[in-house]
Formats: sequence, structure tokens, C-alpha cells
Amino acid sequence: MAVQNLFDLHGEVAIVTGGAQGLGKEMGLALAEAGASVVVADMNLEKARDVAQEIEKLGVQSLAVQVDVTQKDQVEAMVQKTIDVFGKIDILVASAGVGQWVKSEEMSLEDWNRVISINLTGLFLCCQAVGREMIKRRKGSIITISSMSGIVANVPQPQSHYNASKGAVIMLTKSLAMEWAPYNVRVNTIAPGYMQTKLVEDLLVQYPEYAKLWRELTPMKRLGRPEEIKGPCVFLASNASSYMTGSVLVMDGGYTMV
Repeated sequence: MAVQNLFDLHGEVAIVTGGAQGLGKEMGLALAEAGASVVVADMNLEKARDVAQEIEKLGVQSLAVQVDVTQKDQVEAMVQKTIDVFGKIDILVASAGVGQWVKSEEMSLEDWNRVISINLTGLFLCCQAVGREMIKRRKGSIITISSMSGIVANVPQPQSHYNASKGAVIMLTKSLAMEWAPYNVRVNTIAPGYMQTKLVEDLLVQYPEYAKLWRELTPMKRLGRPEEIKGPCVFLASNASSYMTGSVLVMDGGYTMV
């Protein structure tokens, strides 16, 4: 197969959770640019519809679906809606997630449960529901979004619940990859470093000293641009990574290598 064809996703159907903004939006656009039809799944249906319209301008089909990934019935409804409209699911990008900065000694149980519920349990529910469909067809690529925070404990921001959730996502990814390899369902994770999304930019307005420190600690001396996740996403979704499963694809400007 020619190299350019390895990345071709025409005829494929993808679900992107958390697809209405930030990295999720960039990955949805990337998959569409490679030819896939994309289901934009998000809590914010209005924003999801805006992204779906943007995707359709690229010449592929798109569908906006409202979903709270922590609710099993809503996740299953998202999957069924995708099957009803497109007939199959080839790709899942499990990108929905939240972060919070709070000291561990002051963290409430509600804070802990919210981050774990969305980042870990919600991600599992999406992988489980989509994985069942992929197992039936003996085909699929699941891409979870973890973080370099699942590999190292970041400084100086206090976020033990976030770090714990992302570390668990990495191990969940490997576990699912091991279980589902016999069915030709690949499961890999992208572990981004500090990315200059709108959410991060807003936080850095409150904590400008963090931006300086983060850049100093990153060998490339900058934050990642959101669109830089597009290449890794298409790579893991496509035949270009056909012999990869259980892998952690780190894109952090070198942060975790020092």
C-alpha cells in the first residue's frame, strides 16, 4: 500500500467524545480531513452542532450527539444513534475529560469523584460500548486521551485526582488492548503535554507564573499548539499504525524525558 493511502480514512466512521472544543475538536476535524464521517459527541450540543457543520464543509458526513459520558444509558444511546445513522463504528476517540487544581489535603470527595467519574469511568463506558460493536465486526481503532500527567506528577499545580485518573487511563488502555487484540480491535493512547487550548489559556491568565515555569521545564521551550494533535490522531486511527496496540504516544515537547 502506498504511504499516502495508509492514512486514508474514507469510508470510516468515527466517534469523538468531548468533540465540541479543544483537542477533541481538532481531532474530529483531523479525522474528517482524512475522509472519515465523524460523530461529534459532547455535553454541549450547540457547540457540537457547530463543529459538525464545520466538518460537513469538508465534504464528509457529520452528526452531533449530546452525551454525558458518566451516564451509561446516554453512552449506549450515542452508540446506537451512530449505528442507526452510519451502520458501523470504526474509530473511537475518547477525549472527554476535566481538570482541576486543588490541594490533596483540601480536596473534597465530590472533587475526587467528579474527576475520576469523567476521566476514567466515563472513558471506560465509552470504550466498553463501542468495543462491543467493534468486536462483532472484528475491526476497530480506539484512541484514548491520557496525559503526560499519567506518567509524571506535574509541578507546581496540585492535581492528584487528575494525575491518578490519567495514569489509570494508560493502564486501562493497555488492558483493553490486551483483551481485544484477538478481535483485531486496537487500543492506543495519546498522552499530550501542555497544550495551548482555550481552557489552558484562561487558566494562565490567572496563573501567569505557571506559563513561564512550564516553558522552562519543557525542552522545546513552548506549549503545544492544539492542531499538533491532529497527526498523532490520524496515525493511530489509520492503517499507518496497524501493528500498534497498547501504545502510549507521548507528545509533550520532551517534558517527560528529563
